[in-house]
Amino acid sequence: MSADMFRPEIELFNDSLARCLRGGQFFQRFYELFLASSPEVSDKFRSTDFRKQRRMLQTSFYMLVEYIALGWPECEAYLERIAAAHGKHGRDIPPHLYDLWLECLLRAVKECDDRCSTQVEAAWRYTMGAGILFLKARYDRPVASLKTPG
Repeated sequence: MSADMFRPEIELFNDSLARCLRGGQFFQRFYELFLASSPEVSDKFRSTDFRKQRRMLQTSFYMLVEYIALGWPECEAYLERIAAAHGKHGRDIPPHLYDLWLECLLRAVKECDDRCSTQVEAAWRYTMGAGILFLKARYDRPVASLKTPG
């Protein structure tokens, strides 16, 4: 499938993200919702620097869009590093928490994007879903397998 088939979803996502970021509270609101969603989540984030975490999350959004739209190897390498850091042998973020993550993210979108619609939500699900599947599929992968033979 060509990325061009999904260009409308990517544009809807990008436009919505821009609206969400306008108020400056989007990532803070998302993390409030996510941390309150489960004791397991709040435990995983116990010693997190949230200013740094918000910047990394924003970067990850853009990397996902570039990965989906353009398939750039740099984006895939970035996502592989994120997967290794969050996998079983890293921060050990189990796959079921990604579903909760997405639902909290969508709640934040609905609160922060005054033009959120069924189509906008679907665009977020599509864009974030690609990354979530990527991370879930690599949860059990040993970190050593990420090294290139040299």
